[in-house]
Amino acid sequence: MRQKKVSKSRILWSTVFIIALVTFLISGYKLISYFLSDGGDTDKYLEITTTNSESSQYAENHNINWTKLKEDNRDIYSWIYIPNTKVDYPVVQSSKKQSDNFYLNHNIHKKYEFAGAIYSQKHNSLTYSDPVTILYGHNMNNGSMFKTLHKFEEPSFFKKNKFIYIYMPNRKLTFKIYAAYEYDDRHILNSFDFSDKKILKEYQKYTLNPDSMIKNVRKVSLNANSKIITLSTCTSGASNTRYLVQGVLIKDEQTN
Repeated sequence: MRQKKVSKSRILWSTVFIIALVTFLISGYKLISYFLSDGGDTDKYLEITTTNSESSQYAENHNINWTKLKEDNRDIYSWIYIPNTKVDYPVVQSSKKQSDNFYLNHNIHKKYEFAGAIYSQKHNSLTYSDPVTILYGHNMNNGSMFKTLHKFEEPSFFKKNKFIYIYMPNRKLTFKIYAAYEYDDRHILNSFDFSDKKILKEYQKYTLNPDSMIKNVRKVSLNANSKIITLSTCTSGASNTRYLVQGVLIKDEQTN
């Protein structure tokens, strides 16, 4: 009888140990994956013509293999690049069959990954023609995705770095960065009806001088025809805040 009790006790503890070990291994895998996750291999889509990724030539001739991109994922519709940051990624928007936040935790190859991808939601068009276009990206600890947007918290960096470049097949958009600040976690496109000119004007006015303790701004002119791009990522503090970098379209060029 006693031997049976000992056997049952051993089986119980062995089971507990195995469960604990499996849980530890899974947690460890997730933690390692989180720190190594970078949204997938994107360099293969760039035909680099210069070794200096911060040069004006790199921004001007961002040779993207659109054919390869579209073959791999038709949800990719543009590319974003910000000099002196690690932001140099394809931009996606989920298809009708997918949830709006599919790319929150799926990379550009549609595979599950912590880093996800840089993406917009179906609220926005694929042409950056809306009054406000919002792109989302994770604040990854390894520096990937939108982590380096936080460099704009430094006044000196904000002062020196002024542009966001968006590339599309046969098109290049240049946005001038005019505001970088901490904001709450509201869904902007659900919270403001930008088809209402009065609401749009009030929102634009706010972005020119945001009510935030963490902010950098520069003077620009905004009007009813202005096209604003908003880059949104998490902060390292409270879960109910976001860090936004905003730019206004200043140039729309046709490219080869």
